[in-house]
Amino acid sequence: MTRPRSSIGPALAGAVDLSGLKQRAQQNASPGGPAGPAAAAGPGAAGHVEVTEANFEDAVLARSDEVPVVVVLWSPRSDACIDLVDTLSALAAQDNGKWALATANVDVAPGVAQIFGIEAVPTVVALAAGQPLSSFKGVQPADQLRRWLDSLLSATAGKLKGPAGSEDAPEADPELEQAREHLEAGDFAAAKESYQVILDANPGSVEAKAAIRQIDFLTRATAQRPDAVAIADAAPGDIEAAFAAADVQILNQDVSAAFERLISLVRSTSGDERTSVRTRLIELFEIFDPADPEVIVGRRNLANALY
Repeated sequence: MTRPRSSIGPALAGAVDLSGLKQRAQQNASPGGPAGPAAAAGPGAAGHVEVTEANFEDAVLARSDEVPVVVVLWSPRSDACIDLVDTLSALAAQDNGKWALATANVDVAPGVAQIFGIEAVPTVVALAAGQPLSSFKGVQPADQLRRWLDSLLSATAGKLKGPAGSEDAPEADPELEQAREHLEAGDFAAAKESYQVILDANPGSVEAKAAIRQIDFLTRATAQRPDAVAIADAAPGDIEAAFAAADVQILNQDVSAAFERLISLVRSTSGDERTSVRTRLIELFEIFDPADPEVIVGRRNLANALY
C-alpha cells in the first residue's frame, strides 16, 4: 500500500488514474435519465449496487461525486466475503444514504478487479470525487468498520454534492475550507492554527483532531535529517535516532519498516525508555486510518512485544 508524500492518509496500491473515467462518467450521466446512477441501482432489496464493467462509471465514479462510495470486491465462493457484505449492508442501512455501498463479484466482473489492481478478496475500496481515498483487505469487525466509515464521512464532509435530489445537502464550512486550503498549500502553521480554532469550538471534530496530528507529524518529520535512517542503523540503541529514522521512513512510504524499527526497541528496552517508545508508536499509528492493514499488523506486533 503506497502513500504520496503530500498525504499521510492511506492510498490505493496499484490503482490506475481514475480521473479520465470520472470525466466520461460526468459527461454521460444525466440526473434521473437512463445513464444516471439511478439506472445502475441494481438489486435494491440487497441495499447496494452490483457493479460491473458496464455500469462502473455511473454507479461508482459519478455517484462518488455525490457521496462516498464503498466498493466491496468479493466472491460468492467465500463465506468471509458474504459476511463482510452483510455487515456493510447493515451499516449502510443505518447511515441512510450518507454513503453508498457497491459490490463487485470478481467471478463475473473481473474487469472491475483489474481497474483497482486487486488480487485477493475481500478487498474494500472507498472513493470520493472519482478517486480512491482508503482501502483494506480481509474481514474487519463491525465496530472497526464503524470507525472507518465515520473517518471516511468526516474526511469528505462538505466536499461532495450530497445525495441526488437532496435539498438539504450540507454546505461547506468556510472555516474548514480555509484550514484545508492552508494544509494543501503546505502552510502547516496556518493550517494548525485554523484547525485548532475549529477544535476549540467543536471538541468532537474528527477532522480537526486528525489534521492536527498529521500536521504535528509532518512538521517534525520534514525537519529530520535525510540520512536519519543510516544514523539510527549505526546506533541501534539510540532512541532519539530511532524516532528520527522512523519519521523519515514514513515520509518515504516505508511504513512497516518504521513500525518494526520501534517495535524492536520496545522489545529491547524497559521502564521509562520502553514507555517513551510505546507512546511514539501509538502516536504514529494514529496518523493513519485504523483499518489500514499495516496499522493492524503494527498494533498486533506491539501487543506481542509488550506481553
